Amino acid sequence: MMDTRLSLALEAGHVSLPPEGDIVVLGAAGQNLEGLPQERLLIVCDDVVAASAYEAQGYALATELPDVAAGVVVFVPRGRLEGRVLFARAAKMTGGTFIVDGVKTDGVDSHFKELRKRSTCSAAYSKAHGKIFSCDLKQDAAQDWLEAGVGGQNTDGFFTVPGVFSAEKVDEGSRLLEAVLPEKLGKEVADLGAGWGYLSRAILTRETVETLHMVESSHAALECARVNTPDSRVQFHWADATRWQPRASLDSVVMNPPFHTGRKGVPELGQAFIASAAAALKGVGHLYMVANRHLPYEESLRARFGFVEELEGGNSRFKILHAAKPSRKR
Repeated sequence: MMDTRLSLALEAGHVSLPPEGDIVVLGAAGQNLEGLPQERLLIVCDDVVAASAYEAQGYALATELPDVAAGVVVFVPRGRLEGRVLFARAAKMTGGTFIVDGVKTDGVDSHFKELRKRSTCSAAYSKAHGKIFSCDLKQDAAQDWLEAGVGGQNTDGFFTVPGVFSAEKVDEGSRLLEAVLPEKLGKEVADLGAGWGYLSRAILTRETVETLHMVESSHAALECARVNTPDSRVQFHWADATRWQPRASLDSVVMNPPFHTGRKGVPELGQAFIASAAAALKGVGHLYMVANRHLPYEESLRARFGFVEELEGGNSRFKILHAAKPSRKR
C-alpha cells in the first residue's frame, strides 16, 4: 500500500467522503487512487491509456458524466479552463460539494484562490508539492464555467472544447504539414493522433481517399473530430496510436505526434508513433509527419524506412518529414 496525498488527507480527516453512494472521479490520468473505496468509484476518464490501466486494476470506467453522484473527487488537469469546467460539473452532480486534489505545477494554488472567491472551501492540506481541499460550490456561481465546457468554434472555425490540444486555433506544425501534403494519398489512410480533426479534414479533400482512420487517445478530442469531419469515409478510433493497427495495411499515414507527457518532454513517444506507422503501412506506403526541429526522429525513421527525406515547407521551429519503403519490425 502506498500513501498518497489523498489517502493521507482522508485518513487525517482533512477531507471526507459521503458514507454511502457512488463517488465519481474526474480528471484522473494515472493518479494512484489509494484511499478511495474501489467498489463505489466511477472514473470518468478522457485518456484511453489511463482508462485501460484503471480498467486493468478493476475500476469501473465511463466516458460520459452521470447525472448525479454522492461525491466527486477532481484531479486538477493542466488546463486552467478545463479545471474550472470540471469543478462546475462536479458541483452540478452533487449539488455543490466535491474534493480537489492537484499539484502546484498544474495550477492548484490559483484554482484554490478562485474557488474561495466563488464557494466555501476547507483549509488546504499541503503535501508532496500539491494541495487537497473540499469545496461547496453552488451551481449559479459556476454557470459560466458550465457553459464554457459546452465548447464552440475556435478562431479557425473548428469545434473544440476546453482541455483538448490547441483548442483555440490550429497549431503551427499541423498547418505547415497540411500545406505540403500531396494530392494523392491513396485509398486507405490514417491520421495518428488526429486530435480534433484539422489534418483529417484536409486529407478528406483528396478524392482518392476511400477510408480515413482517425486515431486519437483523447475521448474529448475525438468527439470534437466527429463534429469537424462529418464524412462517411471516416472511422473513429479511441485508441493509443502507438499500439493501434489497422485490419488492412495502409497507403499513407499522416501525423503530428505529441512529444510530451504532462510537462515532461518524451521524444520516445514520437518514436513509438513512427514504429506504429511503419507497421501499419503497405510496403509501398508513405509517412508524412511534422515535428519540432530539435527532436531526434531521423534516426528512428531510418531504422524503420528505406527512404527518408525532409520536405520543403518547414521553418526554424518545425521540420516536415517524408518516409517510404517501411520495414515490418516493431
